Amino acid sequence: MQQVLLAIASIVIAEVVRDIFHVAGHFWEPLKKHHMVHHRVYRRDLSVISMDTFKKAQWSHDIPEAFFMLAVCVPLAVVTPGLGMWVGCLYILAFLIPAFARAQGKMLYTDLTHEAGALTTPPGHWTVNRTYHWRHHFDDVDAYFCGYLTIVDKIMGKALSLKGKTIAITGASGTLGRALTRELTRAGAKVIALTSNPNSEFTDAVKVVPWQIGEEAALRDWFESIDILLLNHGVNDNGDRHFAAVQRAYEVNAFSCLRLAELFLETVNRSEHKALKELWVNTSEAEANPAFSPLYELSKRTLGDLITMRRLDAPCVIRKLILGPFKSSLNPVGIMSAQSVARGIVFLAKRDFRNIIVTINPLTFITIPLKEISQSLYFRLFTKATKRSSITTNSTNAGSTEPVTDSVTEREQTHSQV
Repeated sequence: MQQVLLAIASIVIAEVVRDIFHVAGHFWEPLKKHHMVHHRVYRRDLSVISMDTFKKAQWSHDIPEAFFMLAVCVPLAVVTPGLGMWVGCLYILAFLIPAFARAQGKMLYTDLTHEAGALTTPPGHWTVNRTYHWRHHFDDVDAYFCGYLTIVDKIMGKALSLKGKTIAITGASGTLGRALTRELTRAGAKVIALTSNPNSEFTDAVKVVPWQIGEEAALRDWFESIDILLLNHGVNDNGDRHFAAVQRAYEVNAFSCLRLAELFLETVNRSEHKALKELWVNTSEAEANPAFSPLYELSKRTLGDLITMRRLDAPCVIRKLILGPFKSSLNPVGIMSAQSVARGIVFLAKRDFRNIIVTINPLTFITIPLKEISQSLYFRLFTKATKRSSITTNSTNAGSTEPVTDSVTEREQTHSQV
């Protein structure tokens, strides 16, 4: 068993060494001029521009990278008892030998992450696929460095680049919405505030787009140019159990979000959209834990469960935001600040957390993963993917004649989680 663990460790070490070499190739000038040859090889569909440049890139990057990996891993194998660490060396040879062949124009099929053609799946989570690596070439060359395992990118905060991304936020004028606007702007994103509050004011850097519950389809054209949609609006009727309150809770917290989600996912219609577009949904800690507001819990759990099911065949990455209680004018006893919550969201998103948990409740870090795994398995076993029709119908405010404003978003993000 010890040797098996050493063998696994040797492969992980080899991959970490490879990624360190790659990072150095972007920031250390003696390596950078050679590594950049590799970035001149491919078109956006990953087809090779010039075979001569491709061959040169093998000599200037792939082969030196493999030799560097050997230079680190062979001494480790020599000083470690047993044969386990030598597995990593054999693993490296499986890259070095094909690299020599590619330098001669042969075995081109071994360059898996650069296979030409349309992107067919969202970016890998723990391992690098073509879509993940495509982003290194055509989204942000100073991110997505990893070769096979994404460990180094996660540690460095380079597993998702927000630089230059267009991000639309619903509930933008609430406490959390404003904090997210500041943090995402600081991360280099271009923020669009989707707000139902006509009196909202933002900095000149933030574009404001008005909308109302039931008029989700009006935002469809905006979604074409958006990279990330962050659904952050909702309502909490604070213990009301009348039928109108039931309708309102489900309409705002669940069905409005689901309509917006589907409208956005319909815009993932080009190859590169699978790499660049993402949906972030604030399902709240109430998805799995008591929030002392039954209608809020029920509607948020409905949203969370349906988003889990939608993830099974989503055309792009879907992230959940599972947030604990934060302080605002509507929740003076909240433990966390909205700014710290927003900072935590951005921090974890850059490390490619698909379930972004920011809370003071330690149980949430157990209940949410268990719920997500079990629900996902259940849905996978007892549902099947079908062709989805476009979202064309609008809905009303279900039991309310008043517009839902973003101040309600603030309320549902705070009181209901105390």
